[in-house]
Amino acid sequence: MKKTNLKIDVFDSSGKKLEEMELPKEIFGIVPNKPLLSQAVRIFLTNQRQGTASSKTRGEVSGSGKKIYKQKGTGRARHGDRYAPIFVGGGVAFGPKPKNWSLKLSQKMKKQALFSALSSKFQHQEIAVVDGLEKIKAKTQTLLNSLVKLAVKAKNGKLSSKTLLVTSGNLKNIYLAGRNLQKLKIFPASLLNVYEILYAQKIIFTKKAISSLSGIFLNKQK
Repeated sequence: MKKTNLKIDVFDSSGKKLEEMELPKEIFGIVPNKPLLSQAVRIFLTNQRQGTASSKTRGEVSGSGKKIYKQKGTGRARHGDRYAPIFVGGGVAFGPKPKNWSLKLSQKMKKQALFSALSSKFQHQEIAVVDGLEKIKAKTQTLLNSLVKLAVKAKNGKLSSKTLLVTSGNLKNIYLAGRNLQKLKIFPASLLNVYEILYAQKIIFTKKAISSLSGIFLNKQK
């Protein structure tokens, strides 16, 4: 059953409910645009390609261009030099060459895709908000305990579900605490992207990160 209101519980780092807050409807309350989400993910993954793969053609392979044996009279197939693509160590026919694979999405479409992804996650109840997480010690076990109390699945001291932790900025203590957790990714609100949102099974926002989103995308300061 999908959520229809935009209220969400806010918990502290120990999993205790503190309050209830209203999420911005422009970000978490729109109808997800699935074709746009698909396009945004495709462009994101395409832009990860370095485009530096390169192979040598027969003209670029170093070596003599001398004909390996005479054209006729040997009973063998006709060949030129030994660096033709048919020979081991020869050039590559139609091999990869450096290419710019990058694609672009307009700023308006990027913003709409981001809102669609967040709205989809909210509707599927895969978002939680925590307050006070910025003050935790830079200890992996401390952060893991907090995530488990926020309904993040874990087993044998390890996260068993892909989790995205969104902060209001680059917080050193949270980064140090979470860098050893394999299925945890930590992003400041300003660097969120559609792919990471859709890839995660659970998204944990700090309360300040919600305010940062409003400030960045809606020009609202809370």
